Amino acid sequence: MSDRWPTPAEADALLREFTQNPRLLLHAKAVAILMRAFAEKAGEDADRWEVAGLVHDFDYEQNPTPETHLHAGLKILRERGWAEELALAIGSHADYMNIPRDTPMRKALYAVDELSGFLTACALIKPTKKLADVEVPFVLKRMKEKAFARSVDRECIVKGAEGLGVPLEAHIRFCLDALLPRAAELGI
Repeated sequence: MSDRWPTPAEADALLREFTQNPRLLLHAKAVAILMRAFAEKAGEDADRWEVAGLVHDFDYEQNPTPETHLHAGLKILRERGWAEELALAIGSHADYMNIPRDTPMRKALYAVDELSGFLTACALIKPTKKLADVEVPFVLKRMKEKAFARSVDRECIVKGAEGLGVPLEAHIRFCLDALLPRAAELGI
């Protein structure tokens, strides 16, 4: 086991080594932005949390099933000598990995993963396609529409806010506010 934590640049290089899909790259960037915001709020190491966000799905494009996603990725991280805590944090964002979300980083990663994609989807259906036009009530309304962004697991969004110990509305607001200054980079 290692405790070597990569830099955000090393994490970005790993992500790009395994991921070509522009949507997956944008998703990783959105999660990284949110993780940095949560780290700053908690007084934690923002670079470390950003790294977790960047690489949380780095193996997904090549391993898109629960039988392979994260199993392959964690093996790669360990082979490269990256920190075990990073591997565990990344693994914990999927319920099927059965890794306890017992640290602030693990809780935050789980809480922002599905929500980041949902917020992007909400922005893209606005006439302006801008995140600035998305408000919390709009997000809550869309969460009730099963046909909208059907691949997003609403239960994970709700459980993520609960895991952080915050009301869902406050969690959504925090994430919108964190993404807004960098929305142009995300195309929203």
